[in-house]
Amino acid sequence: MRIATYYNNQDVRLGEQPTPQIGPGELLVEVLASGICGTDVMEWYRIKKAPRILGHEIAGKIVESKSEKYKTGQRVFVSHHVPCDKCKYCLADNHTACDTLHKGNYDPGGYSEFVRVPKINVDTGIYVLPEAVSYEEGTMIEPLACAIRGQRVIDVKKGQVVLILGSGVSGLLNIQLAKLKGAEVIATDINEYRLNKAKEFGADEIIDARQGFNIKADRIIICTGALEAVEEAFKSIDRSGVILFFAIPDKEIKIPIADFWRNEITITSSYGAAPVDLEESLDLIKNRKINVKDMITHRLPLEEIQEGFKIVSDAKESLKVVLEPKQKNCGPCP
Repeated sequence: MRIATYYNNQDVRLGEQPTPQIGPGELLVEVLASGICGTDVMEWYRIKKAPRILGHEIAGKIVESKSEKYKTGQRVFVSHHVPCDKCKYCLADNHTACDTLHKGNYDPGGYSEFVRVPKINVDTGIYVLPEAVSYEEGTMIEPLACAIRGQRVIDVKKGQVVLILGSGVSGLLNIQLAKLKGAEVIATDINEYRLNKAKEFGADEIIDARQGFNIKADRIIICTGALEAVEEAFKSIDRSGVILFFAIPDKEIKIPIADFWRNEITITSSYGAAPVDLEESLDLIKNRKINVKDMITHRLPLEEIQEGFKIVSDAKESLKVVLEPKQKNCGPCP
Protein backbone atom coordinates (compact mmCIF):
# COMPACT_ATOMS: atom_id res chain seq x y z
CA MET A 1 0.00 0.00 0.00
CA ARG A 2 1.02 3.63 -0.43
CA ILE A 3 2.10 5.65 2.59
CA ALA A 4 3.44 9.16 3.16
CA THR A 5 6.30 9.55 5.64
CA TYR A 6 6.95 12.86 7.39
CA TYR A 7 10.58 14.02 7.78
CA ASN A 8 9.90 17.74 8.03
CA ASN A 9 7.37 20.20 6.59
CA GLN A 10 9.27 20.38 3.29
CA ASP A 11 9.98 16.66 3.09
CA VAL A 12 6.97 14.35 3.15
CA ARG A 13 7.82 11.31 1.05
CA LEU A 14 5.44 8.97 -0.73
CA GLY A 15 6.42 5.32 -0.41
CA GLU A 16 5.19 1.77 -0.20
CA GLN A 17 4.90 -0.75 2.59
CA PRO A 18 2.93 -3.98 3.08
CA THR A 19 -0.70 -3.65 4.06
CA PRO A 20 -0.99 -4.40 7.81
CA GLN A 21 -2.18 -7.83 8.92
CA ILE A 22 -4.85 -7.77 11.59
CA GLY A 23 -5.19 -9.95 14.69
CA PRO A 24 -8.06 -11.05 16.93
CA GLY A 25 -10.52 -8.24 17.68
CA GLU A 26 -8.89 -5.90 15.16
CA LEU A 27 -10.05 -4.15 12.00
CA LEU A 28 -8.48 -3.22 8.69
CA VAL A 29 -9.88 0.11 7.49
CA GLU A 30 -9.43 1.58 4.03
CA VAL A 31 -8.69 5.28 4.46
CA LEU A 32 -11.01 7.26 2.20
CA ALA A 33 -10.46 10.69 3.74
CA SER A 34 -7.67 11.97 5.98
CA GLY A 35 -7.46 15.54 7.26
CA ILE A 36 -4.20 17.44 7.61
CA CYS A 37 -4.23 18.82 11.14
CA GLY A 38 -2.64 22.14 12.02
CA THR A 39 -0.54 20.31 14.61
CA ASP A 40 0.97 18.18 11.84
CA VAL A 41 2.67 21.26 10.40
CA MET A 42 3.97 22.39 13.82
CA GLU A 43 7.46 21.40 12.76
CA TRP A 44 9.14 22.16 16.10
CA TYR A 45 6.72 19.67 17.69
CA ARG A 46 6.53 16.95 15.03
CA ILE A 47 10.16 16.76 13.96
CA LYS A 48 11.18 15.33 17.33
CA LYS A 49 9.69 11.97 16.35
CA ALA A 50 10.46 12.05 12.61
CA PRO A 51 10.51 10.07 10.40
CA ARG A 52 6.93 9.08 11.05
CA ILE A 53 3.66 8.38 9.26
CA LEU A 54 1.34 11.04 10.63
CA GLY A 55 -2.40 11.51 10.14
CA HIS A 56 -5.01 11.16 12.88
CA GLU A 57 -8.22 12.52 11.36
CA ILE A 58 -9.48 9.63 9.26
CA ALA A 59 -12.71 8.21 7.97
CA GLY A 60 -13.03 5.13 5.82
CA LYS A 61 -14.54 1.72 5.23
CA ILE A 62 -13.94 -1.54 7.07
CA VAL A 63 -12.49 -4.02 4.57
CA GLU A 64 -11.59 -6.79 7.03
CA SER A 65 -12.93 -7.49 10.50
CA LYS A 66 -11.92 -9.88 13.26
CA SER A 67 -14.24 -8.18 15.71
CA GLU A 68 -17.73 -9.32 16.64
CA LYS A 69 -18.83 -5.68 16.99
CA TYR A 70 -18.18 -4.53 13.42
CA LYS A 71 -18.47 -5.95 9.94
CA THR A 72 -16.91 -5.30 6.56
CA GLY A 73 -18.45 -2.53 4.52
CA GLN A 74 -19.31 -0.29 7.47
CA ARG A 75 -18.42 3.39 7.11
CA VAL A 76 -16.50 4.58 10.16
CA PHE A 77 -14.54 7.32 11.85
CA VAL A 78 -11.60 5.88 13.79
CA SER A 79 -10.24 7.59 16.90
CA HIS A 80 -6.45 7.32 17.10
CA HIS A 81 -6.27 7.98 20.87
CA VAL A 82 -8.44 6.05 23.32
CA PRO A 83 -8.34 6.05 27.15
CA CYS A 84 -8.14 3.01 29.42
CA ASP A 85 -11.21 4.02 31.48
CA LYS A 86 -9.54 2.53 34.58
CA CYS A 87 -6.77 4.87 35.75
CA LYS A 88 -7.15 7.73 38.23
CA TYR A 89 -7.36 10.26 35.39
CA CYS A 90 -10.17 8.45 33.59
CA LEU A 91 -12.07 7.85 36.82
CA ALA A 92 -11.88 11.60 37.50
CA ASP A 93 -13.22 12.35 33.99
CA ASN A 94 -9.79 13.55 32.83
CA HIS A 95 -9.52 11.03 30.01
CA THR A 96 -7.10 13.07 27.93
CA ALA A 97 -4.51 12.83 30.71
CA CYS A 98 -4.59 9.02 30.52
CA ASP A 99 -1.24 7.34 29.75
CA THR A 100 -2.96 4.81 27.49
CA LEU A 101 -4.54 7.60 25.45
CA HIS A 102 -1.18 9.28 24.92
CA LYS A 103 0.62 6.08 23.94
CA GLY A 104 -1.92 4.44 21.64
CA ASN A 105 -2.51 4.89 17.90
CA TYR A 106 -3.56 3.03 14.83
CA ASP A 107 -1.04 1.40 12.50
CA PRO A 108 0.75 2.93 10.66
CA GLY A 109 -0.97 6.36 10.55
CA GLY A 110 -3.70 8.16 8.64
CA TYR A 111 -1.48 9.20 5.72
CA SER A 112 -1.75 5.75 4.19
CA GLU A 113 -4.20 3.71 2.17
CA PHE A 114 -5.09 1.31 4.98
CA VAL A 115 -4.78 1.26 8.77
CA ARG A 116 -4.82 -1.59 11.26
CA VAL A 117 -7.05 -0.67 14.19
CA PRO A 118 -5.83 -2.29 17.46
CA LYS A 119 -8.41 -4.05 19.63
CA ILE A 120 -8.46 -1.30 22.28
CA ASN A 121 -9.30 1.26 19.59
CA VAL A 122 -11.93 -1.08 18.16
CA ASP A 123 -13.52 -1.47 21.60
CA THR A 124 -13.81 2.25 22.40
CA GLY A 125 -12.73 4.28 19.37
CA ILE A 126 -14.92 3.29 16.41
CA TYR A 127 -17.85 5.49 15.40
CA VAL A 128 -20.14 4.31 12.61
CA LEU A 129 -20.92 7.15 10.21
CA PRO A 130 -24.59 7.77 9.43
CA GLU A 131 -25.38 8.04 5.73
CA ALA A 132 -25.94 11.77 6.25
CA VAL A 133 -22.26 12.24 7.18
CA SER A 134 -19.73 12.04 4.35
CA TYR A 135 -16.22 10.66 4.73
CA GLU A 136 -14.88 14.20 4.39
CA GLU A 137 -17.13 15.43 7.19
CA GLY A 138 -15.99 12.42 9.20
CA THR A 139 -12.45 13.80 9.23
CA MET A 140 -13.79 16.80 11.17
CA ILE A 141 -15.17 14.76 14.07
CA GLU A 142 -11.89 14.78 16.00
CA PRO A 143 -11.09 18.50 15.50
CA LEU A 144 -14.60 19.50 16.57
CA ALA A 145 -14.42 17.14 19.56
CA CYS A 146 -11.24 18.91 20.68
CA ALA A 147 -13.12 22.23 20.62
CA ILE A 148 -16.01 20.67 22.53
CA ARG A 149 -13.66 19.50 25.26
CA GLY A 150 -11.83 22.82 25.41
CA GLN A 151 -15.06 24.76 25.88
CA ARG A 152 -16.24 22.25 28.45
CA VAL A 153 -13.02 22.80 30.41
CA ILE A 154 -13.57 26.57 30.55
CA ASP A 155 -17.37 26.38 30.83
CA VAL A 156 -18.42 28.54 27.89
CA LYS A 157 -22.08 29.48 28.27
CA LYS A 158 -24.84 31.88 27.31
CA GLY A 159 -24.24 35.56 28.02
CA GLN A 160 -20.46 35.42 28.07
CA VAL A 161 -18.20 37.43 25.79
CA VAL A 162 -15.86 34.94 24.13
CA LEU A 163 -12.80 36.17 22.27
CA ILE A 164 -11.32 33.78 19.69
CA LEU A 165 -7.73 34.65 18.77
CA GLY A 166 -7.01 33.09 15.37
CA SER A 167 -9.66 32.20 12.78
CA GLY A 168 -8.23 29.12 11.14
CA VAL A 169 -9.96 25.74 11.35
CA SER A 170 -9.84 25.49 15.15
CA GLY A 171 -10.92 29.10 15.50
CA LEU A 172 -13.94 28.63 13.25
CA LEU A 173 -14.99 25.48 15.09
CA ASN A 174 -14.75 27.33 18.40
CA ILE A 175 -16.70 30.27 16.96
CA GLN A 176 -19.57 28.03 15.86
CA LEU A 177 -19.60 26.10 19.10
CA ALA A 178 -19.57 29.21 21.31
CA LYS A 179 -22.41 30.72 19.27
CA LEU A 180 -24.37 27.49 19.66
CA LYS A 181 -23.99 27.91 23.45
CA GLY A 182 -25.40 31.45 23.25
CA ALA A 183 -22.19 33.42 23.79
CA GLU A 184 -21.27 36.71 22.12
CA VAL A 185 -18.28 35.91 19.95
CA ILE A 186 -15.49 38.22 18.82
CA ALA A 187 -12.86 36.78 16.47
CA THR A 188 -9.47 38.06 15.36
CA ASP A 189 -6.90 37.22 12.72
CA ILE A 190 -4.33 38.98 10.55
CA ASN A 191 -5.58 37.33 7.35
CA GLU A 192 -8.49 39.03 5.56
CA TYR A 193 -9.70 35.75 4.05
CA ARG A 194 -9.95 34.12 7.47
CA LEU A 195 -11.53 37.17 9.05
CA ASN A 196 -14.26 37.02 6.39
CA LYS A 197 -14.69 33.32 7.13
CA ALA A 198 -15.02 34.08 10.84
CA LYS A 199 -17.92 36.38 10.02
CA GLU A 200 -19.40 33.82 7.65
CA PHE A 201 -19.30 31.13 10.35
CA GLY A 202 -21.06 33.26 12.93
CA ALA A 203 -18.74 35.68 14.74
CA ASP A 204 -20.62 38.71 16.01
CA GLU A 205 -17.59 40.92 15.48
CA ILE A 206 -14.30 40.48 13.62
CA ILE A 207 -11.10 42.40 14.33
CA ASP A 208 -7.87 42.67 12.35
CA ALA A 209 -5.36 41.81 15.07
CA ARG A 210 -2.75 44.05 13.43
CA GLN A 211 -4.85 47.10 14.25
CA GLY A 212 -5.01 46.40 17.97
CA PHE A 213 -8.19 46.45 20.06
CA ASN A 214 -9.53 47.33 23.46
CA ILE A 215 -12.11 44.86 24.74
CA LYS A 216 -12.70 42.73 27.83
CA ALA A 217 -13.76 39.13 27.43
CA ASP A 218 -15.00 36.54 29.93
CA ARG A 219 -13.37 33.69 28.05
CA ILE A 220 -10.46 33.82 25.60
CA ILE A 221 -9.55 30.87 23.38
CA ILE A 222 -6.11 31.09 21.79
CA CYS A 223 -6.26 29.31 18.42
CA THR A 224 -2.93 30.46 17.02
CA GLY A 225 0.68 29.86 17.92
CA ALA A 226 1.57 33.54 17.50
CA LEU A 227 3.21 34.94 20.61
CA GLU A 228 1.48 38.27 19.98
CA ALA A 229 -1.87 36.54 20.53
CA VAL A 230 -0.78 35.48 24.00
CA GLU A 231 0.09 39.07 24.84
CA GLU A 232 -3.30 40.24 23.54
CA ALA A 233 -5.04 37.58 25.61
CA PHE A 234 -3.57 38.91 28.86
CA LYS A 235 -4.56 42.46 27.88
CA SER A 236 -8.10 41.47 26.97
CA ILE A 237 -9.15 39.08 29.73
CA ASP A 238 -11.71 40.46 32.17
CA ARG A 239 -11.56 40.01 35.94
CA SER A 240 -12.22 36.38 36.94
CA GLY A 241 -11.89 35.45 33.27
CA VAL A 242 -10.37 32.31 31.79
CA ILE A 243 -7.73 32.03 29.05
CA LEU A 244 -7.61 28.71 27.20
CA PHE A 245 -4.51 27.68 25.29
CA PHE A 246 -6.13 25.66 22.51
CA ALA A 247 -2.98 26.25 20.45
CA ILE A 248 0.44 26.97 21.88
CA PRO A 249 3.45 29.04 20.80
CA ASP A 250 6.87 27.43 20.37
CA LYS A 251 8.40 29.84 22.88
CA GLU A 252 8.06 30.45 26.59
CA ILE A 253 5.44 32.98 27.59
CA LYS A 254 5.49 35.75 30.18
CA ILE A 255 2.59 36.00 32.61
CA PRO A 256 1.77 39.49 33.96
CA ILE A 257 1.81 38.14 37.47
CA ALA A 258 0.30 41.16 39.25
CA ASP A 259 -2.75 41.17 36.96
CA PHE A 260 -2.95 37.37 37.16
CA TRP A 261 -3.14 37.57 40.97
CA ARG A 262 -5.13 40.76 41.49
CA ASN A 263 -7.76 40.03 38.82
CA GLU A 264 -8.09 36.32 39.63
CA ILE A 265 -7.36 35.20 36.08
CA THR A 266 -7.38 31.50 35.25
CA ILE A 267 -4.98 30.14 32.61
CA THR A 268 -5.53 26.63 31.36
CA SER A 269 -5.08 24.37 28.34
CA SER A 270 -6.81 21.49 26.60
CA TYR A 271 -5.39 18.60 24.63
CA GLY A 272 -7.29 16.11 22.52
CA ALA A 273 -10.76 14.75 23.10
CA ALA A 274 -12.47 12.12 25.22
CA PRO A 275 -15.01 9.59 23.91
CA VAL A 276 -17.91 11.69 25.20
CA ASP A 277 -16.62 14.64 23.17
CA LEU A 278 -16.31 12.54 20.01
CA GLU A 279 -19.87 11.28 20.44
CA GLU A 280 -21.18 14.82 20.85
CA SER A 281 -19.14 15.96 17.86
CA LEU A 282 -20.60 13.31 15.57
CA ASP A 283 -24.09 14.18 16.79
CA LEU A 284 -23.59 17.91 16.08
CA ILE A 285 -22.27 17.19 12.59
CA LYS A 286 -25.01 14.67 11.82
CA ASN A 287 -27.74 17.08 12.90
CA ARG A 288 -26.15 20.01 11.04
CA LYS A 289 -25.73 22.04 14.23
CA ILE A 290 -22.09 22.72 13.26
CA ASN A 291 -21.15 23.35 9.64
CA VAL A 292 -17.94 21.47 8.88
CA LYS A 293 -18.63 20.74 5.22
CA ASP A 294 -17.99 24.32 4.09
CA MET A 295 -14.72 24.42 6.00
CA ILE A 296 -13.14 21.89 3.64
CA THR A 297 -11.45 24.05 1.01
CA HIS A 298 -9.02 21.60 -0.62
CA ARG A 299 -9.16 17.91 -1.55
CA LEU A 300 -5.95 16.27 -2.71
CA PRO A 301 -4.82 12.74 -3.58
CA LEU A 302 -2.23 11.15 -1.30
CA GLU A 303 0.56 11.71 -3.82
CA GLU A 304 0.07 15.47 -3.42
CA ILE A 305 0.45 15.48 0.35
CA GLN A 306 3.51 17.74 0.09
CA GLU A 307 1.35 20.38 -1.58
CA GLY A 308 -1.20 19.86 1.17
CA PHE A 309 1.42 20.54 3.84
CA LYS A 310 2.41 23.73 2.01
CA ILE A 311 -1.18 24.93 1.82
CA VAL A 312 -1.73 24.33 5.53
CA SER A 313 1.63 25.85 6.50
CA ASP A 314 1.12 28.97 4.37
CA ALA A 315 -2.32 29.50 5.92
CA LYS A 316 -3.50 31.88 3.20
CA GLU A 317 -6.77 31.31 1.33
CA SER A 318 -7.44 27.89 2.74
CA LEU A 319 -9.07 26.18 5.68
CA LYS A 320 -9.24 22.38 5.88
CA VAL A 321 -7.17 20.26 3.52
CA VAL A 322 -8.37 16.66 3.16
CA LEU A 323 -6.40 13.88 1.51
CA GLU A 324 -8.41 11.32 -0.45
CA PRO A 325 -6.14 8.41 -1.42
CA LYS A 326 -8.53 7.04 -4.07
CA GLN A 327 -9.40 10.37 -5.67
CA LYS A 328 -7.85 12.50 -8.38
CA ASN A 329 -6.85 16.07 -7.60
CA CYS A 330 -9.69 18.61 -7.74
CA GLY A 331 -7.56 21.52 -6.48
CA PRO A 332 -9.46 24.20 -4.57
CA CYS A 333 -12.95 22.91 -3.94
CA PRO A 334 -15.93 24.70 -5.51
